[in-house]
Amino acid sequence: MANATGLVRVGTPEDPIRCAILISGSGSGMQAMLNHQSGANCSHYTTLVISNKPDVEGISRAQEFDIPVEVVEVPAIEDRLLARIQHEEKIEKSLQEHEVELIILSGYMRLLSEQFINNWAGQIVNIHPSLLPDFPGAHAHRDVIAAGVSKSGCTVHFVDAGMDTGEIIAQCEVDVLEEDTESSLANRIKSFEHILYPLVIDAIVTGDQSSLKFD
Repeated sequence: MANATGLVRVGTPEDPIRCAILISGSGSGMQAMLNHQSGANCSHYTTLVISNKPDVEGISRAQEFDIPVEVVEVPAIEDRLLARIQHEEKIEKSLQEHEVELIILSGYMRLLSEQFINNWAGQIVNIHPSLLPDFPGAHAHRDVIAAGVSKSGCTVHFVDAGMDTGEIIAQCEVDVLEEDTESSLANRIKSFEHILYPLVIDAIVTGDQSSLKFD
């Protein structure tokens, strides 16, 4: 496992690490994480869900778990840099108010600024649907199929200022079938994402790499 964590303490079931999950869409990965956290002896829990888009399915999914949800949209102003700054300032305020220790990106479709990432160095984690460093970006499944490769999968990594370039923590490999479409490949990989991501968060908050071993 990578050693870039910026957590200042180890989580335990009695005193779990406080997480925020950032989403932009359906929240299926978020729901898998919340289901995992609902189990006994989990050393992390979600204290806040932030969506940068209103009226997405992930909001209602989070509300079913009675998790506080905040919609933080990008301000509709012409100055894109100022809009980004104001947007991240609002996110930062919410994270501080909820005493968040670890940020989990789950289908969050915005790149965070270098300043924001530096403020949370080693405390932002993302999952990407390819075997990084191959096929970064928003269209990984399309790019995998176009390249004709036989293997894809998913990668959990710490977030840095680049696009899907942060230190890799763990990966899960999945076969690419000849008949695969973007949709079929995405659905098959997603089922592994929902297993791998919670296990990686377990390992990060406890420092126990053995939790990454599964059949």
